Amino acid sequence: MQTLTRRSLLLAAAGLALHGAALAQEYPARPIKWLVPYLAGTAPDITVRITAEAMSQILKQPVVVENKGGAAGNLGAQLAARAPADGYTWVYSATPMATNMRMYRKPGYDVMKDFIHVGGITRSDVVLVVAADSGIRDAKDLFERMRQQPGKLSYASGGVGTPAHMGAELILKTTGTQALHVPYKGASESANAVLGKQVDFALTISSVSLPHINGGKLKALAVTAPTRNPRLPEVPTLAEAGIPNVALVSYGGLSLPAGTPAPIVQRVSDALQKALVDPGVRAKLEANGAVVVASKSVEYAQSLESEIVLTEKMMKAINVTAQ
Repeated sequence: MQTLTRRSLLLAAAGLALHGAALAQEYPARPIKWLVPYLAGTAPDITVRITAEAMSQILKQPVVVENKGGAAGNLGAQLAARAPADGYTWVYSATPMATNMRMYRKPGYDVMKDFIHVGGITRSDVVLVVAADSGIRDAKDLFERMRQQPGKLSYASGGVGTPAHMGAELILKTTGTQALHVPYKGASESANAVLGKQVDFALTISSVSLPHINGGKLKALAVTAPTRNPRLPEVPTLAEAGIPNVALVSYGGLSLPAGTPAPIVQRVSDALQKALVDPGVRAKLEANGAVVVASKSVEYAQSLESEIVLTEKMMKAINVTAQ
């Protein structure tokens, strides 16, 4: 009886292995949809379109980008979480998806339970910027002006509760200064507000601000990452500018609905990694202002989980409550 049972288990395992191999070989058999929880033309959208084009060639099926912006990215994340777990719906997952787990009482998804995180694509540092002709010399000069004129200066963010908002508030608290918060609908809009002199400064992700910095329209005062950005080697970190406890980095990657068969997940993962080692793809992504990380599943999932913890700490530090 034991022999028969063992034989049955071995046969079942072999059958599953064959089925998994068949799934991997057959997939994908039709076009794939890649949901982007942000508007077309934004930095995440550009990142996805560059990566999708390369992965389409590798998988030999179209990877169609579909923008589903709204509700601070929650709308697209909700749609992806509810999609069939068959490998034909992907989602661009990013730091805000993790942030929203604490910023919203009911985001409509669980970033750590409802998805399989295939891998990270890029990292964008957050940059403290002012208009190039503002006359502000550096971060210390900005902080001093705010001390001398409490509440007179203003700053933009991509929305209430975004990492840029909370990071700016933490800077204000750390430096003992005040400034008026003006929320916009996204990072691009907040950068444009600085360009248009509607506000005095902003924290923006490097993929948004770098083209304007290189074009001489924005001036970078500091980066919020623990180390200097390789694209902005002359710009100090906030720690170097005297603010040691604010470190913001925005990650973006590819995730699938939970329950997607492992062979399909592996096929997607292999295609993603192959795309990201391509020099042409990397050059395009870096030209968009990002740093290519090409992190694997475990590492990327850990970065999102760490962001949830960081968000909790920041919310407590500046007394922000969930919406």
